[in-house]
Amino acid sequence: MDKQRILDDIFQNDPFGLLNVKPSNAPVRTEDERLIASFKEINDFFAQHQREPQPGSDIQERQLYSRLKSLRENPAKQKILADLDRYGLLRFTPKEITSLEDILDDDALGLLDDDGEGLFDFKHIKNPEERASTDFVARRKPCVDFGKFEPLFQAVQGDLANGKRKLVAFKEENLRAGDFYIHNGILLYLEQVDFEEAVQPYKSGSRLRKDGRTRVVFENGTESNMLYRSLYKGLLANGKAVSANEDQVNEGFLENFNSISEEDEEVGFIYILKSQSEKAEIRAIRHLYKIGYSKIAVEERIKNAKLEPTYLMADVRIVMAFKCYNMSPQKLEQLLHNFFGNSCLNIDVFDFSGNRHSPREWFIAPLDVIEQAIYLIISGEIVNYRYDVDGEKIIKR
Repeated sequence: MDKQRILDDIFQNDPFGLLNVKPSNAPVRTEDERLIASFKEINDFFAQHQREPQPGSDIQERQLYSRLKSLRENPAKQKILADLDRYGLLRFTPKEITSLEDILDDDALGLLDDDGEGLFDFKHIKNPEERASTDFVARRKPCVDFGKFEPLFQAVQGDLANGKRKLVAFKEENLRAGDFYIHNGILLYLEQVDFEEAVQPYKSGSRLRKDGRTRVVFENGTESNMLYRSLYKGLLANGKAVSANEDQVNEGFLENFNSISEEDEEVGFIYILKSQSEKAEIRAIRHLYKIGYSKIAVEERIKNAKLEPTYLMADVRIVMAFKCYNMSPQKLEQLLHNFFGNSCLNIDVFDFSGNRHSPREWFIAPLDVIEQAIYLIISGEIVNYRYDVDGEKIIKR
């Protein structure tokens, strides 16, 4: 059908005149005029009832109350309406809220009058008196000998700032006397633990559990004797461990490393691998090598490389392998990782189940530079050098 004819039929069959639009002759009010008119309604209410509008059951009065409340919080609108405020409705000083009682007293809408939902009934939380009486809570007190700890805190904060220490995920095996931790943003030092073993009943049976009082010093000058298990739970829920100072780790390692001899026991292998991945984003990276440690022969360790995310889900080629004697190969691996840390490959790898992994043992550095770093470790001079990522070379600090 012809669209124009259909429209004509619609307009010609309008018995109630619904389609006859009459132009409005009323002038368009400005924003200030609308504001003045809305305030006039509040003044009229006050003149009629001799009181301010209140938040009651009357919808119109509640609207006027909300409007007046909004005007009192807007100095710009108060300035416009100042000459019209003949009842002083805008000359209002807001109540200062400083306590829970002030909040309850300021409940203008009566939302808290009926606690039908049990807002203040704690069903699954012990009340403060019960919590304070349990041994789980150990209150902090001023540390009288904080002077001997303060330089330690300052040194750790400095190490964190310049990268010689790092915040690492907290695990139970990390909780040791003499180490530093972060809890709720506060640095703390576990000075000592007086361990005790007690039989603890569980649904699955009784077993021994290690616990005991600690001495924990906080960087704000306080200390606590909380239980070891309480500290563990707190750090597990919202805490981090602080790693050891990188230079001290390196120096301690080098002291042991220099005593290696051919007669000593073989303890593992440090290896350097090259990826055989067919992925373009991997093949495009020059000087990409994996530096790792293995307790078994490297050939045995990598035979299933294409099935493991740590090897980028691809076969690898052995470039170099070093036997380690009378020392900790993990420390040597850690030292190399620290040295080339700024050139660590940042990539996500997905296994066959679709789980995401972030391998952290692949580094972008020329092979001869990695060899040079190993010889500097052997000589003990590594602490005087650093790796220049941009120049791809080792330079003096």
